[in-house]
Amino acid sequence: MANLAINTTQNVNLDYKTVSIGERMLAALIDFAIFWLYLFIVNFITSLVGTAFQDNWTVFGIQSLLLLPVMFYSLYMHIIFNGRTVGKMIMKIRVVRVDGLPVHWSNYLVRWMLRLVDIWIFLASVGILTILFSDKRQRLGDAAAGTVVISTKQKVKISHTILEELQEDYEPKFTNVHKLTDKDVRLIKETYLIAKKSNDFKTLTALRNKVEDVLEIKSDLYDRQFIDTILKDYNYYTQKL
Repeated sequence: MANLAINTTQNVNLDYKTVSIGERMLAALIDFAIFWLYLFIVNFITSLVGTAFQDNWTVFGIQSLLLLPVMFYSLYMHIIFNGRTVGKMIMKIRVVRVDGLPVHWSNYLVRWMLRLVDIWIFLASVGILTILFSDKRQRLGDAAAGTVVISTKQKVKISHTILEELQEDYEPKFTNVHKLTDKDVRLIKETYLIAKKSNDFKTLTALRNKVEDVLEIKSDLYDRQFIDTILKDYNYYTQKL
């Protein structure tokens, strides 16, 4: 797999793994298996209709109507399930935008329309070649839509970033946390998490003293509560910008 760094709207870099062509093909095979099962059911239903009505045009009309879900399967599944089909869900992969923004339905539409070239007309040769020779492993439809297929097997947790979960009624305590930068907060959080996990109270105290010196404040909060409050206050003010 290749690494892909996506910069989110909150200016946080998230590292993902682009999936191999093998994983994409397995996901596609799973979807095709679903197609074949569905087609078998459609054929069974239409054969019963043909026996009952003895009218080929009626059978053809019903069959065409029942085949519509297969034609639009990739499009509506990606839209409804946030960039995933059943095959992608099983393989734990999904479609995201390269720029980190939420995928719009129009992006999925572009990908779906270009399946005609990527997969159907040239028997998937165009899609395979473009994935193999693309740095981000994009097929033609991905490149046109600005999307890429990533692995979700190792999701990036909020604890891996400078983001903090805040309650809607959260009230900040330290107003001068704006003196810190994203780089400062990232370093503080990484040090804090490591020290907390190993119960390294000496490092926690040293970190607390350093933050107090930089912000020119004094607090009666104990070390863990102080650092936790600083992180949340920073997120509160930066999210309000």
